[in-house]
Amino acid sequence: MATAPTTFTYQGLNKRGQAVKGEISAMSVLEAKNQLRRQGIAAKKVKKLAKPLFGRGGEKIKPSDIAVLSRQMATMLSAGVTLIQTIDMIATGHSNVNMRKMLGEIGSEVKAGNPLSDTLRKHPDHFDDLYCDLVETGEQSGALETIYDRIALYKEKAEALKSKIKKAMFYPIAVIVVAFIVTTILLIFVVPQFEEIFSSFGAELPAFTQFVLAISRFMQDYGLLVGAGLFVAGTLFAKAHKKSLKLRDSVDAKILKIPVIGEILKKASVARFTRTLSTTFAAGVPLIGALDSAAGAAGNAIFRNAILFVKKEVSGGVQMNAAMRSTGTFPEMVVQMIAIGEEAGAVDEMLSKIATIYEAEVDDMVDGLTSLLEPMIMAVLGVVIGGLIVAMYLPIFEMGNVI
Repeated sequence: MATAPTTFTYQGLNKRGQAVKGEISAMSVLEAKNQLRRQGIAAKKVKKLAKPLFGRGGEKIKPSDIAVLSRQMATMLSAGVTLIQTIDMIATGHSNVNMRKMLGEIGSEVKAGNPLSDTLRKHPDHFDDLYCDLVETGEQSGALETIYDRIALYKEKAEALKSKIKKAMFYPIAVIVVAFIVTTILLIFVVPQFEEIFSSFGAELPAFTQFVLAISRFMQDYGLLVGAGLFVAGTLFAKAHKKSLKLRDSVDAKILKIPVIGEILKKASVARFTRTLSTTFAAGVPLIGALDSAAGAAGNAIFRNAILFVKKEVSGGVQMNAAMRSTGTFPEMVVQMIAIGEEAGAVDEMLSKIATIYEAEVDDMVDGLTSLLEPMIMAVLGVVIGGLIVAMYLPIFEMGNVI
């Protein structure tokens, strides 16, 4: 098993005689100096990077980092830079320590003569089977720069789509959480102050006020228990969701039935499916293998199962559009466009057009949802917080009758 490269810090002079410093990944001090020499840097001091006593030791590698890496690889390979030089240059200039370390390991493996695709498979958390299969196709066809351009486009589109879905979910959740916190503070700390005032009135309070006071007492007496119970229930559900495929499938099916949100997720799944299939098909991956990759990238159990059914039917000689129609999952327009693509022998181009259409629709629906939710959420907040205020002031408004 190959030894992981070490991160070194260096100080030296560049070709213009200017002082430079930075970090570099290498197997040894000697290799680090040789790398710097090839970059035109005369190293004066090279030493192993000291690990911090505290802290995480670098940022986590995010999917967006892999998307940027893919675009950098595509650009540099297209410019005629060799694969090893490309990896070294990206690693040297990267600000993320963990990214530099991973690229250093990949570079060392490639320098040792191992295929890039095999090396990437050793990092499954960051490079999935689809990514590695596409790279392997590029290596076998001798067109790695072309394949990397397609990978970069695919990753960029996938990250953009993911960002839109997060945007659709984040805004209402954030406002609901803030509303819950504000309401809880009012019930636990503000309402009891009014209750003390009301206790001196010596008359029966309005029903609405009594209802709010009862909720306030409940929150004071059992709020912590309810909060702890919800936390435990949420944790147990998250663990069960992670372990149980049946539960995940059930949740995926129910999410698709949520008004507006469900429709956005359906369109997003269609966009993922067609974008993945277009990328793999255009790269020369056989249709059966491409459908496997698309099933894994669908992002929803209903669409995953439908795609696997299509794969089974296509394996048996059925046309893809007929198999898709029989699932009842895919929109008729998508099925018809794929049928046209199959007749014209341009399935990958048609899939790319479908993906572009549905990505644009998701974008429009997310913007529309945000515009729709803003007044609705403000109305809900006004009713909840305004209701609490009215409940507290009702006895004062009726003071004439009470006294």
